[in-house]
Formats: sequence, C-alpha cells, structure tokens
Amino acid sequence: MAAGTVKARKTKSASGKKLVIVESPSKAKTIGKYLGSSYKVIASVGHVRDLPKSKLGIDVENNFEPNYIAIRGKGELIKELKSEAKKASKVYLATDPDREGEAISWHLAYLLGIDPNSKCRIEFNEITKNTVKESLKHPRAINQNLVDAQQARRVLDRLVGYQISPLLWRKVRRGLSAGRVQSAALRIICAREQEIRDFVPEEYWTIIAGFDKGKGFTAKLINKNGKKFVIHNEAEKDKVMADLKSGDFTVSEVKAKDRSRKPFPPFTTSSMQQEASIRLNFTTSRTMRVAQQLYEGVEVKGHGTVGLITYLRTDSVRISSEARGAAKDFIENKYGDKYYGNQFYSNSKNKDIQDAHEAIRPSIVDLAPEEVKGDLTSDQFKLYRLIWNRFMASQMSSAKFSGERVLIDNGEYTLSANGSKLLFDGYMKVYKPAKADSDTVLPELEEGEKLKLSSLEGEQNFTQPPARFTEASLIKELEDKNIGRPSTYAPIVNTLTDRKYVKREKRTLFPTELGETVDNLMKQYFKDIVDVNFTAGMEDQLDKIELTGNDWKGVISDFYGPFEKELKVADDAIEKVQIEDRPTDEVCEICGRPMVIKTGRFGDFLACSGYPECKNTKPIVKKVGVKCPNCGKDIVERKSKRGRIFYGCSGYPECSTVFWYRPVDKKCPKCGSLLLKHKTKDAELQCSNPECDYKE
Repeated sequence: MAAGTVKARKTKSASGKKLVIVESPSKAKTIGKYLGSSYKVIASVGHVRDLPKSKLGIDVENNFEPNYIAIRGKGELIKELKSEAKKASKVYLATDPDREGEAISWHLAYLLGIDPNSKCRIEFNEITKNTVKESLKHPRAINQNLVDAQQARRVLDRLVGYQISPLLWRKVRRGLSAGRVQSAALRIICAREQEIRDFVPEEYWTIIAGFDKGKGFTAKLINKNGKKFVIHNEAEKDKVMADLKSGDFTVSEVKAKDRSRKPFPPFTTSSMQQEASIRLNFTTSRTMRVAQQLYEGVEVKGHGTVGLITYLRTDSVRISSEARGAAKDFIENKYGDKYYGNQFYSNSKNKDIQDAHEAIRPSIVDLAPEEVKGDLTSDQFKLYRLIWNRFMASQMSSAKFSGERVLIDNGEYTLSANGSKLLFDGYMKVYKPAKADSDTVLPELEEGEKLKLSSLEGEQNFTQPPARFTEASLIKELEDKNIGRPSTYAPIVNTLTDRKYVKREKRTLFPTELGETVDNLMKQYFKDIVDVNFTAGMEDQLDKIELTGNDWKGVISDFYGPFEKELKVADDAIEKVQIEDRPTDEVCEICGRPMVIKTGRFGDFLACSGYPECKNTKPIVKKVGVKCPNCGKDIVERKSKRGRIFYGCSGYPECSTVFWYRPVDKKCPKCGSLLLKHKTKDAELQCSNPECDYKE
C-alpha cells in the first residue's frame, strides 16, 4: 500500500480513555503505571503487518510494491486493538524510537484507520515517568522518511534472501539461506580463515638486557645504527649478543613525559555488545535481551517500575545536558571536584543518522548499581553496572601518568627501557580498561651513566597469523566497514551459527566446510552481495532515504537489474554441490562398515557409510573421560532444549545421572562423590553431592 493514502479514522467523544500503543507487554505495564486511569496502554507485541512468509511478497513488475499482510496468529490481537482504538478519545502510537518502531506505527495507523499525517506519534528515549508524560505533550506525524528507509531495507533483504536461498536449497542442501548482510559477514570470516591458512610464520629474535641499578630493570634491543632491525635466526642472535657483551652500556637519553588517558565515551549499541562480550562473556543476543529488560522497566524499591537505561539501539555517543548535569553533581558529591572532567563526545561518521538518539546511559543517573542489586537478576545487575560505570566514567577526569623513556647505547646498538606510574586515577576509579597497565618504575638514571649488565637473554619468536574473530571483534569489524546496523549485529551471528556456516568454540568464530562452500558460491556468482564496499555503499543509500526522502523504490530498482541477471547466470551455471562426509574411527554396529560424520539441518551426526543399504544413524557424543558413579558407563556432554550444556550418563534413560557442571575423574575425599569443575572465587572444584560442602 502506498504511503499516506489512509483515510482518517473518526474519533469518538472525548469522554473515552486515551489509548497508548507500545510494542511489548512489559513496556505497556511500566508505562501504564505512570499514566493513570485516564489512559489505557496496550502492546502490539512487535509487528502487526509484514511480508508473507510463504512467498516473495513483492510485486517486482509493479515498481517493487510490497504486499503486506496481517501476521498470522495476530488476528485476535488486531481485533482487540481496533476495538480499543474505536472506543478511545485519542490514540497515541508509542513504538520504539527508530526506523523499525516508526514502521510499526505506520502499519498500526493503517490497520486502525489513523491518518499518518495527524499528530498520533509519540516517542521517548527512556522510560521514566517524567519523560513519558512529557512526550504526550509533543505528538507528531509519522515520519515517512523513516518508514521508507525501513521499507527499503526490508524489501531489499527479502529480494536477496528469498531468491538466493532457494537456489542454495537446490544446489547444496535444504534449509540453507543467504542474506545481504549475513553473506557479507560470512565473507569476512572466511577471508580471515584463508589468511590464517596462507600465513607463513617468520622467525625473529628479541634480546633483553638486565641491569642491576636500584632494584634492577630491563631494556629491549630496538635499533642498530639508529635504524630498526630484525634478528632473523639464532646465528644472528649469537653475534649480536657477543657484540653487546664485549661493549659498554651507556645511558644516552633520559626523557620524562607526563601523559594523560581520556575516558571512553558512553556506550553505543556496538561498543556495549563488544564490552559485554569481553568483560561479562555475554553473547550479543544475551546482551540485547538483558538490555531490553533494563530499558522496558524493572521494579525498584523506592522508585516503583522504572526503565533503568535509555534506548538500547543507537550509534550515538551524545548525551543530554540534563544527564551531564546529573553526572556532574554525582561525581563531585561522591568523588570530589577534581574527578569531574566536563567531557564532550561527538560521532566520527554518519553524524546525521547516528545522532538521532543519545548514547546508552542510566536513565536515573544517581541510581548506582549497588542500590538496585537486590531488585535485579544476576545478568541485569552485571549489564546495568557495566553501563552505569561506563557512563559515569565518561564524565570524569582523565587518568594521569608519569612516563619515562631511557635509551641505552652499546656501540652501534641501542636499547630502550620504559617506565610508567599512575599519578591520578581519574575515571579509572570506576571503569578500568580491560587491560590496565601496571606501574613500571625505573631507577634514577643520568645521561652518560655507565650501567652494569646483570643478564642478557635472547628469545626466539615467530610471527603470528591474524586472530580468528570473536563476536566482539566481528561486531567491531562490521561497524568499521559500515555493514549492518546496531539492531542487526546479534541476529547476524545467530543466523551464521544456526545455519551451521560458522562454529563458535569458546569465544572464537570459524567457518565450517558448509560455510566455506556457500561463501565460495556467493563469491563466484554474487560478487556484489558479498563485497564489503558494495554492502557499505548500500547502507549509505538506505541512510540517505531517511535523511533526504530519496525515492526508496528507485534504490531497489537500481540494485535489482544487475542482481536479476546474476540469479539467472548462477542457476544455469552451478552444478549440484556434494559436500564430502568426514570419516571417523567408529564402526557401524549393524553392518560393520565405518561411520562418517554428516551435517544435517540440526547439526552433525554419525551415519553409516553403507547408506542407502544401511541407514544406521546416531548422535555424536562427546565423552568427558569420566565413568558414571551409578552404572559405570561413560559420562557424555549433552545439550538441554534451551541450548545449555550439561553432563549425563550415556546409559540414559536406564540411568538418569546428570550434572550441570563438568565432572572430573577425581572423588571427594569427604564423601566419595565425583568432583565437578565449578569455578568460584575461592575454589576450582566442588563436590557433586549437594549435602557435602567440600571444595578445593
């Protein structure tokens, strides 16, 4: 349906309640408490209209007109929304303050017969009583540019996903998918894997000299004849060490320089996801789920139900003047005037788009984490503390260090020693860097001073390949390359792992054979889709639709012409791809032939290599090297329905022994039960018997 063609709904008498429609039930509950009996607040529970799941849903021949339908299963909810809107004296659409939220409001307006040009839309960046009530004083029309930007993204992603995915089903395996952003992210991961495979390590040596001045210190060899040089092998190392031992070490330069380190800016969605991954070991989806809970509202003693953080999807580091003022008062009262830094931050790129919302910060600045700890779940507390500390630190003074660099000459060689000492902690009082520097104090040295060598060591090293991506580093890479947007980072990683294109081991992401097969096909036949620069350029075009009201269908048309030709070429050229089964040492207990590892819709499994004559299959089990204390069979790793790993007897269901923590092959000296690997502050192992308190 074309934008702006809705016939205005006739409202009932002003005696009816005002209706506020939000997206989530928990948000509705929080806001309902703020507004009182003259308002009714209900939830749309996300989108109410979308493209159909069963077909493309886009009329390619009719200027890419989307065919929106009411989402299946929401008939009763839509009926209730229409009934409540009909009774209401005024309807306010209060969905999230972003493109997606604006589109949901637009679809609601269509279903409820509300003129999108009327003042029906309200938005707020934080869910507090004052903010919500203030937003009701400033309703506006639906922003069609925002809606069109969302429509363009949705249609573009549908055209790519719904036309390449069936091709992959036919040529590779059922259940696969491709996507505009997803495929570019897979290309990045696969390209890094190829870099690692192609990497040839090179040998080099470092030489460290120890001196006995003061408490002793070390210096590293850095230059030869004033130029940086590399020691390539042991023979070169031995010659350099012999030269150094035969010469004198003289201090040639002592340079003292104080330095300061500015605090980090407050969180954007991306930086929050990265830091939560590094510091809390949260996946991106876990971070966003918990942040959503904090934003929508939590019951806090003395404050009632309150949204604890501002809106969680933002690219901006800007904060409001009110929040700055509240932070200033808190910092000066708690830490003293010298800790307030009066810091300002600005966005480095795409400022017009990214500055729509504030950074992620606590909505009530002086509500410190410890005050709400008892009201939050463990995950909520951890993330709120991280957000609060980061925001408060962003407004504090820089940390100050005394620095010293000493150069030591020995003939044609130069060594360097560096000292550093923290003088003033500043923002580090509340938010230390993940890898904080420790103090390194050098003794007092003077230029021209002769030093006595106490040790000289050479260490062999090899250059290292680039590291595989973690979720945190992949998000940073996507952000740096302008691929996707804050709301898409978590779904990207989840989709890649769900499709078995990428495996996650601990924190590391690496492509599977299936992932590399799909990436190779995409790289060969859909170069633009996986090209990082093309994807980033498309993001810029989508942003311009929001900023300038560019014709979104024109953007789609420009893309679709070449894309349609690529589809035809790929369909004709790609032969059926056979992914080789992986051999194992396991033997089929039915026919005696070797078992192989196959990959199915739900992951890897074992199958007889004699298929189709023998159709024996079984799951892959990971033994942990421990026997069941009840029946003597192997304990194996299992997964719950929710994906949580636990450990159970391989004899299930005859034996139902289970542990939530990994058992080790060691018994408790107190009661004889198995010990479990359960790290706590004071122990590594813990007895599996709940009635025994043994730890070690």
